[in-house]
Amino acid sequence: MKRIAVIAIIILAGFCTAGSLQAQSHEVRANVPFDFIVGSKHLPAGNYTLVSQSNNLILIRNSDGQLSILTMAYDDDRTAVNASRLIFNKYGDQYFLHEIQCPSIALNVEIPRSKQEKQVRTQTAWLGPEQTLVGLY
Repeated sequence: MKRIAVIAIIILAGFCTAGSLQAQSHEVRANVPFDFIVGSKHLPAGNYTLVSQSNNLILIRNSDGQLSILTMAYDDDRTAVNASRLIFNKYGDQYFLHEIQCPSIALNVEIPRSKQEKQVRTQTAWLGPEQTLVGLY
C-alpha cells in the first residue's frame, strides 16, 4: 500500500512540474523560522513556496527545490481575512501547519489534522494548542 502511495505522489509531482507555468499565479512564499510538520512529514525551518494545484491539493516546496510535499486541504468556510498568512498549531515545541489564508490567490484552506498531531493534541489537551502566524509574500 505504501508503495502505491509513493508511486502516486511521484506521478503527481511530475504533473505539478509539467504544469508549473500555469501554477505561477497560484503560488505564495513564506519564510518559516521554525521546524514544522505537515501530515507525517517533518520540514525544517526555511523559505517555502506553496502552490495551489487544484481545489484540494497543495504543493509545498523548500527554496532549493530539494524537498517537496503534496498535501490535501479542505476549503475553510470561515470569512476570508485581508492578510496572507500561514497558521500553525503549536503543542509544546512542535508546530503543525493548520491553515493557509491568502486572499490574493483566493486560497483559504485548512490542512486536516494528521495522526501525529491528534496524538500530540491528546497528550497536551490540558494546555490546548497555541496558534502561530507566519506572513506570506
